[in-house]
Amino acid sequence: MPAPAPPLPSAADALRAFVPDGSDLEACFSVRYAQARERFLQAANEAGLAVASEVHPLAGRDGETLALDVAVEGPAGASRLLLVSSGCHGVEGYAGSGVQVAMLRSVAWREVLRRQGVAVAYLHALNPHGFSHGRRATHENIDLNRNFVDFSAPLPRNPGYEALAPLLVPDRWPAGMANLLGLAGHVLRHGLRHAQTAVSAGQYTHPDGLFYGGAAPSWSQLALRRVLRRLGGSATRLGWIDLHTGLGPRGVGEAILAGPASSASRARAWWGPGVTSVDDGSSVSAPLTGLMWQAAVQECPQAEFTGIVLEFGTVPMLQVLQALRADQWLQNHPGASAAQGEAIRRRLREVFEVDAPDWRRRVADQAFDAARRAVEGLGAP
Repeated sequence: MPAPAPPLPSAADALRAFVPDGSDLEACFSVRYAQARERFLQAANEAGLAVASEVHPLAGRDGETLALDVAVEGPAGASRLLLVSSGCHGVEGYAGSGVQVAMLRSVAWREVLRRQGVAVAYLHALNPHGFSHGRRATHENIDLNRNFVDFSAPLPRNPGYEALAPLLVPDRWPAGMANLLGLAGHVLRHGLRHAQTAVSAGQYTHPDGLFYGGAAPSWSQLALRRVLRRLGGSATRLGWIDLHTGLGPRGVGEAILAGPASSASRARAWWGPGVTSVDDGSSVSAPLTGLMWQAAVQECPQAEFTGIVLEFGTVPMLQVLQALRADQWLQNHPGASAAQGEAIRRRLREVFEVDAPDWRRRVADQAFDAARRAVEGLGAP
């Protein structure tokens, strides 16, 4: 029998190897999408990895090329494959991009992968348009993680959202006192959790509203499916860590099951008993429709699939919602002043990325640890 693989280093050991003398992890994080993409491509090149790109048809905020870029560490057609993705919700991509660059630059981490025989595919900027333009939604105003529904069948209904829609995105911003009192009254009558579900579960009736799931597959969905078919056709075991920000306590990474219920026990064996679920009320997230993980199961049906969303907390939930409301109002009112638009965009960025080294360090530590655990799970006999 072959000798067992050596034990994996801890996440702290992997990071110490990456920053041996307390070097600045900040160098992996970026302030604009164009910089993030440049750093990702450079890190992949320095690691000797080819990058395949799904180029977006539109330009970025500064006229730059937009793309879903994919770098794979490991043999082509690997039977055990881990996906690490960023930027599903555009403006959330800064943290995930920084983690991916750190992984590509970590010699110790890459050596672990070689020893374990597991390939890792880094999917950088699933929603590059939102990343570049500072929005959570795609250029179609679609929430990518609500877009994976069967559009040939009747679309899911969300009567809770329909009742709240006029209050959520008012005609003027800042919203007036009557608007705020209306929202507060709804929360008092129905409870905060009910309101969270109504707002964020996904809706398919208001294309100019929040958490819109779309009327057809978005560009990002179609691009992702092409990538999954290309990468995962030979996989017998497939793992996925999708990096997000904006929910939960500051700097805490919640591992949320992103796979069929049948994979829950395996996910908890990999990532620990603290793996939560949107379906049983254990997650900070509400139950959602049209989730992205379904594409992996559909495009790679031969593979045993295990996935999580790794969600890092930033600021309180109501602050996030207020910033999203302002952003959607701005999207619906392109004639707003440049100063107001810049203030709204700046605030949206602030609620999805904490501009502090300690927060980024905690994100990196927990992401490395989650990836280490996934490699152990995928590499197990």
